[in-house]
Amino acid sequence: MAERHDIVVMAGDGIGPEVTGEAVRVLETVATLFNHRFEFRSEPVGGNCIDSHGVALLDESLQRARRASAVLFGAVGGPKWDDPTAPTRPEDGLLALRKGLGVFANLRPVRVFGPLAGASPLKADLSAVDFIVVRELTGGMYFGRPKRVWNTPRGGRAVDTCSYSEAEIERVLRYGFDLARSRRRKLASVDKANVLATGRLWRQVATRLSAEHPDVQVEHVLVDTCAMRLVVRPQEFDVVVTENTFGDILTDEAAVIGGSMGMLPSASLGSGRLGMYEPIHGSAPDIAGQGIANPLGTILSAALLLRYSIGADREATVVEHAVEQVLQDGLRTADIAQGQRAIGTQAMGDAVIDAIRSAAGSPPA
Repeated sequence: MAERHDIVVMAGDGIGPEVTGEAVRVLETVATLFNHRFEFRSEPVGGNCIDSHGVALLDESLQRARRASAVLFGAVGGPKWDDPTAPTRPEDGLLALRKGLGVFANLRPVRVFGPLAGASPLKADLSAVDFIVVRELTGGMYFGRPKRVWNTPRGGRAVDTCSYSEAEIERVLRYGFDLARSRRRKLASVDKANVLATGRLWRQVATRLSAEHPDVQVEHVLVDTCAMRLVVRPQEFDVVVTENTFGDILTDEAAVIGGSMGMLPSASLGSGRLGMYEPIHGSAPDIAGQGIANPLGTILSAALLLRYSIGADREATVVEHAVEQVLQDGLRTADIAQGQRAIGTQAMGDAVIDAIRSAAGSPPA
C-alpha cells in the first residue's frame, strides 16, 4: 500500500478557497495516477477564523499542521478586516503559522513561461530568466519588538523594530549556498549594509560563508540596486538570498516579469521535510467568488509540495510541464489574457488535469 501523506489545507479568505480547490484536485489526480495516498484536512485561518473563533489561527490547527506532511495555504485578508486598530488581523495567522512550523526559508522561483513573454511589461529577451529568491521568514520587522503605535500631543507615533541574530542569517544563507550549488553556482546576497545595522551584520555573515563556498560566485547587492536590476537585467540572477521584508517586496516586483502575480508559487521550508506551500498573491477580494482567479500559482505551489515534502520529483515535473502545456495551448485566465478569450478557475484546473493525464498515458476524465 502506498505511504500515507497528510496534507493540511488552509484555504483562507478571498480567492484562497477557489485556487486551493484546484490545487487539491491536481494533487488528487497525481495520487491516482502515480500511486500516492494523500489525506486532506481543512483548517480555518485568517479572517474567516477571526469571524468564527476570534483568533487568526487556532492552536489545534497549528498542532495538526505540525504533524502533517505539508501545508497547502491560500491567502488571507480583505477589506472586512482592514481596521488598523484591530487587536487581531488575518495576517497574524500566516505569521504565526510560519513561526510555529519552524520554516525559515521561503523559496520563490521566478521564470518566464515562453507563451507568456508578451504579458510581461519588460521588452527584453526573457527566455533566460530563471532564478530563485530565498526569503528569510522568521526575523526582521515582521517579528521584531518593540512594535507599537501610540498617540502623543503632537500626533501619532509608531515604531517597528528590525532585528536579526547571526544564527538566523547564517541558516538561510547556508540554504541559499546549497541551492546555488545545485544550479548555476551564483548567489546574490541582498542587504542594505550602507544604512542598516542588520544589513551590516547580514553582509558580514555572507562574506564569511562565501569563503567556505569558493565554488559559488557571490556578490553583495544593495536592495535598491537589486530592485533596479530585476527590471533591467533579471537574467543575471540565479539564487537571491535576502531578509524578510526585502524578500516580500522584491518577489512581488519579480512577479511582474512573468506577467502576473497569479503565476508565482512559493515553498516555505525548514530543517525537515515539512513545508508550507502557497502562491505569492493575496486574497484578491475584488474578484472572490466570481470563478475567474488564476489557480496556476497555487498549482505550481502544489508541484513544489510534491518535490520538497513528498520527495516526488518526477510527479512535480509532470505538473509543471502540464502548466506549461496549457499555456502553450493558448489557455488563459483573465489576468494573463491580454485580449484573448479568458477561461475560469475551474476550467483552467480541468485543463491542467487533462495535461497531467495525457503525460501519464491516461485518457482525460
